[in-house]
Amino acid sequence: MTRLPAVLSAAVVLLCACLAGNATAQTYPTRPVKVVVPFAPGGSNDIFGRVIAAQLTDKLGQTVFIDNRPGAGGTVGTDAVAKSPADGYTLLLISAAYSMNAAIAKLPYDPINAFTPIAMLGTGPAVLTVPSSLPVHSVKELIDLAKSKPGQLNVGSAGIGSFQHLTTELFKQMTQTDMQLIQYRGGGPALTDLVAARVDLSFGSLIQTLPFIKSGHLRALGVGGSKRNAAIPDIPTIAEAGVPGYEANNWWGMVAPAGTPAPVIERLNRELATILRSRELNEKFATEGAEVLQMSTDQFRDFMNAETAKWVRVAKEANIRLD
Repeated sequence: MTRLPAVLSAAVVLLCACLAGNATAQTYPTRPVKVVVPFAPGGSNDIFGRVIAAQLTDKLGQTVFIDNRPGAGGTVGTDAVAKSPADGYTLLLISAAYSMNAAIAKLPYDPINAFTPIAMLGTGPAVLTVPSSLPVHSVKELIDLAKSKPGQLNVGSAGIGSFQHLTTELFKQMTQTDMQLIQYRGGGPALTDLVAARVDLSFGSLIQTLPFIKSGHLRALGVGGSKRNAAIPDIPTIAEAGVPGYEANNWWGMVAPAGTPAPVIERLNRELATILRSRELNEKFATEGAEVLQMSTDQFRDFMNAETAKWVRVAKEANIRLD
């Protein structure tokens, strides 16, 4: 009988925790929610983030707004979120660059434990594009030009360790070409110089570059997916165009600082799942060369770790390391 008070006490604590969790889920959010995009406006992360934020605003009944925090290949904004209160009011839009940064640098945050996965959102292939003024019309012609002018072709990149950077390194390794990387502070500025022909080529996200391909300012030579993309079905994959085995896809997901209450994560995951199932959103992304990709939080964590392992191999071979 002496244990009864202790058992009752434990039961009361558990009941209070459950009630507090339910209350949190029911009341969250009570003010605007910030989603940090760790890159400059105009890049694929920014485009994807703003579409999701607008939809999430409707679902949560509070404004969900984008805060661009570019710098150091995405690590500045990512670190800021890692150090933010774990209350669900500061979230982070991550992409393939998250795993790529973990592959090349000693980071100011722990990429494994600093965040709680909320949801995988979508994926889209890299696309190899050149300004319309560059006299190449296929991947093979580009490779031939690069080999005839070693080190002379300039490739636009969103920063060291970015998606554009490592997808370029993968291409260089697989084609044994030598090209000069020009690093920018985000995909938007890199795209601006590509369209203006101040750089010769880039491996950007299709969702970002598609409008310029359709307008004729850029010429697409190949997509990085395992199959052709419905948005530009006449453009071959880079693998079928002469680089067998080449595959590079960008992806986007949402995370929160570690320690964010489980009911908040569950609410966000539930609302995002509803958004991602909508026909309107799926059709919108399809027209822009991306596709929705849903995973459980555990599957998303495993995916992030697998992506990191892949790009660790690429970075090691390219001798890219920031310490």
